[in-house]
Amino acid sequence: MKRILMMVLKNLFMVPYGWIRLCYRASHVDKYSEDDMYSFLKWIDLRANRGGNVHIDAHGVDNLPEKNGFMFFPNHQGLYDVLAIIEASPRPFSVVAKKEIGNIPFLKQVFACMKAYMIDREDVRQAMQVIVNVTKEVRKGRNYLIFAEGTRSKNGNQVGTFKGGSFKSATKAQCPIIPVALIDSFKPFDISSTKPVTVQVHFLEPIMYEEYKDMKTTEIAAIVQERIQKTIDENTGKRGESD
Repeated sequence: MKRILMMVLKNLFMVPYGWIRLCYRASHVDKYSEDDMYSFLKWIDLRANRGGNVHIDAHGVDNLPEKNGFMFFPNHQGLYDVLAIIEASPRPFSVVAKKEIGNIPFLKQVFACMKAYMIDREDVRQAMQVIVNVTKEVRKGRNYLIFAEGTRSKNGNQVGTFKGGSFKSATKAQCPIIPVALIDSFKPFDISSTKPVTVQVHFLEPIMYEEYKDMKTTEIAAIVQERIQKTIDENTGKRGESD
């Protein structure tokens, strides 16, 4: 990936130091508070983005609830998505991601620092245990991110189908659901280019438990998907994804 190489080259003197610190923290996560770890990840993220000519255009930060214990549900465009949201969000969060992502260098260490859960979609029992664990942690005040599409879209800014099962932790925790619209997040890592790119991150108005408590998870998924796609369309003019 050309842009990743550029991120490394433009931060050449910082990379060894940053990589050693990242690996150490990933192996000693209990030595650091969540706020401290998140600040460190933002430090790395900001330098990588600047080196890679990636600008994050964040909107709706004031939509985040005052209290922690909420869940982000963004559309899923590519490997860069979580890095975009880390720079955009002032509040720490963790991630539920498929186990295959946990084997990718750098992302593996980042997710370890976030105490993320790697879900095995082939193991129903393990997946159910992740739901239980995330529910408990959200109730205690941790914030989480889940990609409800299950896998990244191959259609750029066209959102895939959101799956109702992805919202089980939120409904069990009775927490605010924050739809997050990502625009052009596929471009930094999934397109062979080093041209400057702007990734938009839109935090939409939260859906509170009182609003969705009588809905089925499939209905919640459809609402979140619709709101995200509407925001994307409004901010892209429904332009093509190949430009």
